[in-house]
Amino acid sequence: RWTQWVFLQLFDSWYNIEAKRAEPIASLIRRFEHNGFTGIDRRRLTGDEDMEAPTFTAEEWKAFNPREQEAVLQFFRLAYRSEAWVNWCPALGTVLANDEVKDGVSERGGHPVERKRMPHWSIRITAYAQRLLDSLDELDWSESIKEAQRNWIGRSRGALVKFPVVGHEEVIEVFTTRPDTLFGVTFVTLAPEHQLLDKLVTPERRAEVMAYCEQAKNRSERDRMADVKTVSGAFTGAYVKHPFTGADVPIWVGDYVLLGYATGAVMAVPGGDQRDWNFARHFNLPIIAVTEGADIAKEADERKDATLINSGFLNGLEVPNAITRAIQELETLGVGEGRINYRLRDAAFGRQRYWGEPIPIYYEDGLPKAVKDEHLPLVLPEVDKFLPTADGEPPLARAADWSYSPLHGRGAGGEGYSPLETTTMPGWAGSSWYWLRYMDPGNTERFAGKEAVDYWKQVDLYVGGSEHATGHLLYVRFWTKFLFDRGFIAVEEPAQKLVNQGMIQGVSAILPFVSNAAISLSSEDLHLGLNRQETPLLYVSQSIVDKGVARATELVTARYLEYWPWLAELSSESNFSFTLSDAHVDIELVAANNSLRHQEFKLRKEQSFSKDREVDFLLDEEGRILTRREVEKMSKRWFNVVNPDDIIEKYGADTLRLYEMFLGPLEQSKPWDTNGIEGTSRFLKKFWNLFFESDILSVSDVAATKAELKVLHATLKKVTEDIEKLSFNGKTRLQLEFPMELDAKSVEAAVLANPEVQARLEGKLPKKVIVVPKRIVNIVI
Repeated sequence: RWTQWVFLQLFDSWYNIEAKRAEPIASLIRRFEHNGFTGIDRRRLTGDEDMEAPTFTAEEWKAFNPREQEAVLQFFRLAYRSEAWVNWCPALGTVLANDEVKDGVSERGGHPVERKRMPHWSIRITAYAQRLLDSLDELDWSESIKEAQRNWIGRSRGALVKFPVVGHEEVIEVFTTRPDTLFGVTFVTLAPEHQLLDKLVTPERRAEVMAYCEQAKNRSERDRMADVKTVSGAFTGAYVKHPFTGADVPIWVGDYVLLGYATGAVMAVPGGDQRDWNFARHFNLPIIAVTEGADIAKEADERKDATLINSGFLNGLEVPNAITRAIQELETLGVGEGRINYRLRDAAFGRQRYWGEPIPIYYEDGLPKAVKDEHLPLVLPEVDKFLPTADGEPPLARAADWSYSPLHGRGAGGEGYSPLETTTMPGWAGSSWYWLRYMDPGNTERFAGKEAVDYWKQVDLYVGGSEHATGHLLYVRFWTKFLFDRGFIAVEEPAQKLVNQGMIQGVSAILPFVSNAAISLSSEDLHLGLNRQETPLLYVSQSIVDKGVARATELVTARYLEYWPWLAELSSESNFSFTLSDAHVDIELVAANNSLRHQEFKLRKEQSFSKDREVDFLLDEEGRILTRREVEKMSKRWFNVVNPDDIIEKYGADTLRLYEMFLGPLEQSKPWDTNGIEGTSRFLKKFWNLFFESDILSVSDVAATKAELKVLHATLKKVTEDIEKLSFNGKTRLQLEFPMELDAKSVEAAVLANPEVQARLEGKLPKKVIVVPKRIVNIVI
């Protein structure tokens, strides 16, 4: 209910760039009624430099019909519906946000994603771009998270340059951070999805260009940004006029240009940009040096401290001054202007799937209108299948009662009913504000009572993963600022302090095995090939693995002869060679001493190996098959996943939680080792026995002695400090002093060289050394 309610507030709001806050849409309508809308208002009121909203007088606004008025309002609403290029995943039957697509496939499920133009709902997060940047400095968040958000928002200062298309009325607008390089422009490149392509391409070039665009536009923007080696493109046959020289400049299309950034077009300066240089060299296009000392035969010169050459009135100026001068000239000639641009794009909101909150919008004569508050929540309807309809509509279109009446609410249709929106909200909708609901979860009149939100204000400490940096953490900041603007809450940021917890890593069990084994005799050549297809696998113990190639005589023991009697016939001059490979085995089949319980292994026929034959083992002298351990990401793929339910059943939830706290500093990634949980279990039992004897509480009310109070207060102090540090870091074995300016590597080296540390290591190499500067050094053995 309340997530839908917040969405309707977004739908009913616009961002006033003058006031730097969101306001009810009614205030914008009043402006239109009194003043109309002019070109100056375009940027002053919305901050949207790419919008195409028409200009009109107050009288013209009043004369617009409701459909025309709503078409204008869609350019301003913070929740709006438009037609745009989206990431469409056919397998999931839904649109995905940019951060939900990686390497051309969906982040969840790994399904192919294609670019498709379709109507969908979006949230105008771009209106808050500058505020989202500015307040980062005030947050006690990790610098890596803040830097990730700065890069994702991507603020850049430059110029909007207009290139008139030869023979057409259209103008191609380009945003550039380097207007000083304009004299080096030798071609203009458009994104494959650019809206002007269909008009500009010449008849003789149409087939090739459209075929290229169809192929290129299905690659995700992430893939196209990452792929710096592949060069592809097509010439449109059209030209633009250079704004300074008046020369004809060819128009190309290339997938290294993204529609989602700036205007979807770039002025290509191969002498000053490496991607443009690669494109020009590939297609044999001109390259002009515009900076003094550039060697354009080898690469582009991207220096920002050079002096301009071959640049007309900019010659002799250094880059910063040349940028300022170029913008002045663009504005004087009326062919451009200074601009600030953001890489951040509006967030795709509608999902063509069943699950998720239904978007509370109905359509009256095709116009989007808000479901009334009293009819919320709009709950998911019963459907026969959780699949799109035969004509591609989302699953909600299957419902028999998916229509709406302002008088009666949701119903089955008929007179007075209108169709409801059939897309649902993304998972991040609810997670963008749910922290507020914890303040007042039982409130039926408001998402949280004013008294509660004024008291609690914001989250004191947020512990969350860094993987949410440009998704959830950005959206929750945006929604919080919006609710603040509209007066619903008293804070602009959701969490003042953020700590990224480290990943709990798995400890994998890796079993070395031999393939391509061969035996060479001194008297004759006899090669015995062992491979996975023809004969049983040959396993070797770690001692043989370390040697790489072992003498045959070293292998001839009674234990080995039990499996391969032919080894006894080998002479002392024979050599045994092999190719060593590794296989992960299920950690459940590995004992505490790292040996493999091979009978269980054979019975389960581990999936890493062939299942159509017996598997033989080469044992060590004690009859064990040894594995080695490696710390890796916990994953089913590596057979190293630990089920917490199993741990709880055996040791209890308190032991599990405490052991996780004892693993190491909260922000550090750390390995899970089930064997180590025994110590935590014994600790809790010892603690329990301090208070209970034979399950009978044994606590005295006798006054504590001075010594007992000292221990008590020392314990309270230690626990309090550990909680404040979010680290329960183990026992302090040694205290050493180091200069404050010493770096982490030097501290680590000095600690490991300490005689007492060496004695405790007993000649073993530590598995891991964690240095928390100026605080503590953890040595994992």
